[in-house]
Formats: sequence, C-alpha cells, structure tokens
Amino acid sequence: MNLLKIGAGAIVTSTLGLLAACTGNKEKLPMVEEPVLSTRMLPLPSPENTPYIAVARGDEVNATVRTTIAALGGIDRFVKNGNDVIIKPNICNASNTWEYASTTNPQVVATLVTLCFEAGAKRVRVMDQPFGGTAAMAYERSGISEMVKAAGGEMEIMSSMKFRDFEIREGIDIKEWPVYMDCLETDVLINVPIAKHHALARLTLGMKNLMGIIENRPQFHFNLGQRLADLASLVQPQLTVVDAIRILKNHGPTGGDMADVEQTNTIIASHDMVAADSFATRLFGLTPGDIPALRCAENMRLGVTDLTTVEVEEINV
Repeated sequence: MNLLKIGAGAIVTSTLGLLAACTGNKEKLPMVEEPVLSTRMLPLPSPENTPYIAVARGDEVNATVRTTIAALGGIDRFVKNGNDVIIKPNICNASNTWEYASTTNPQVVATLVTLCFEAGAKRVRVMDQPFGGTAAMAYERSGISEMVKAAGGEMEIMSSMKFRDFEIREGIDIKEWPVYMDCLETDVLINVPIAKHHALARLTLGMKNLMGIIENRPQFHFNLGQRLADLASLVQPQLTVVDAIRILKNHGPTGGDMADVEQTNTIIASHDMVAADSFATRLFGLTPGDIPALRCAENMRLGVTDLTTVEVEEINV
C-alpha cells in the first residue's frame, strides 16, 4: 500500500483512497481501503463568549456586516494596529454589475475596509484576478473600486511578478502551485466570496474564491474538489465573510440573468473558512456533503463541516 504523510505525522492511504472519500465513488476506484483521516488540529476555537460562526440578516448592508463581525468579537480580534491587510473579494469578470450576484457586493467590501482602518490597519489592499476582461475593467464594473477608494483602501492589480511556487506540504493531489505571494505574507487575509452557483464546483464560496490568488487556473480545474482542499491547507485566511446579500442560484459563475438572483440579505462570517462555507450551502438547499471541496476539506480536517458541533449565532438586524 502506498502511504502519504500529511499534517503532524498523520498518515493516509494512497491518493486514490482519499479521493474516493471525497467523490463518494469508491467502487469505481482500484482501492478498497478506507482512508485514515488526518489528525491535524482543526482551526482554533472561538474566544470565550463568541460564536464559531456568526450569521446576520438585515436590509442595510453596512449594519449587517458590522453586526456579523461584532458578534465574532469585533474586527480587533483579527486586525491589529499597524497591520497590512489584504481583502480578497470575488471580481471574476467585467461583464456584469454587482446586482447580478456574480461579484461581491461593493458595500460589503467597503465596510470591511472601513472596519480594518478603525482597528488601526496601516494599509488595506483589495484584489482579485478576473478571468473575463482586464482587472481594471472588472474592478470598475463591479463597483468595488469606487467604494474601496472612497473608504481609503487600495485596489491592487495583481502582478505576474509576484506569483511564486509554494510547497503544499499537506496536499493530496498537488504538492506545489504558484500563489500570489503577498496573500501569504500579509499580516491579515480576509476572504470575501459571494455565494453563487458554479457549474463545476457546484458552489463558489470561500474555498473556491482562493482560486483568484493562483496561476495556471485552467489546469487547476482537474480534480477540482481535492485541489481546492489542498490549496486551503496552504492558504488559511484569518477571516472569511460570505456575501449572501444576493446569491446566484443558477448559471454561475458569471450569471447574467436577474431571474437567477435571489436576495437573502445575509452575511456569514467565521475564522474557519470551511465552517462558513458549510453554513452557506443551506442557502442553496444543499449540505456540505454535496460539495466535493467540503468533503475533501473534512477528510483533511481543515475545518468544521458538522455545524451541530459548534455554536452558530444568527441575528436579525
């Protein structure tokens, strides 16, 4: 039996065995052993008297975002005086405005920029790597550029010179990949996906949003669920804020038809990206087990998918 070491000395059976656990198709793979799950530590528990996940619902975006972050203990829990902060929204293309729910709501991003500065951040940069149109076009079309600049933040166009091959020590399918180095070297990385349908991944949430900070994305789509989990073992945002003010129910990731958009006025946040994503599946009538990336993340112990084991605070604003 071929063995792989991951995490703190944990051993799993061959890559095929773990991929079987992720896909649910064990009978189609030439291996009968059950995977031995990683013994890595899950994300740290929340501070005393704060929930593991905070969910707020309200008609006013700024207040809803602020209420969600306050419930987690406040932005000061994540951002300290003098910190360099990168906020990673989803700005996937220059085709549609934010109302079509293919890009993160600009007010959500701007509120987070303001909160970071209120906590004493030295610098707040916002960036993504669109696959449709130029970054400058997409930033402007999304409405994010204008609101971020008004809040004092910077819109950074990601430079090809800043991608570096990073070792993914716990990776099952990939062992290295080019990642935008600033996102790994910054003091604080805040992941701000919009919740939307995706034709291949089923949903775009926090884990899928990390594809915006890597190169060679066409190749990355092979065995996407496991590769997203592998990437998440390397890139671990301090805070994930899922924008579900509007969600794209069908024809993602780009959409383009308002008939596919549903307004839920919801913000979901956690220090555990996997947990935030797991809660967000409910908005689509799904479970974490329906999403290949979350199944793989659970097997690799990257975060919590069984939300009955953690405190979830839900607030109406």
